[in-house]
Amino acid sequence: MSQAYEYKVVTFRESLIGDALDSDKLEKTLNKQAEDGWQLKAITSADVKGRIGPGAVEGLLLTFERPRA
Repeated sequence: MSQAYEYKVVTFRESLIGDALDSDKLEKTLNKQAEDGWQLKAITSADVKGRIGPGAVEGLLLTFERPRA
């Protein structure tokens, strides 16, 4: 019988000030998900809707996978 998996997608937005990606924040996010049993499956660049105004900012979609309990 094949193993069933569940997936989780986390939105990681780049800073609104400048184009620098906060690598420390990204690392903390990855480690937190790993502590909860999630394994990183994919990182996708995407336009992510911002909190201010109708526009979008560049960001990342982090897709995680883990075996279903």
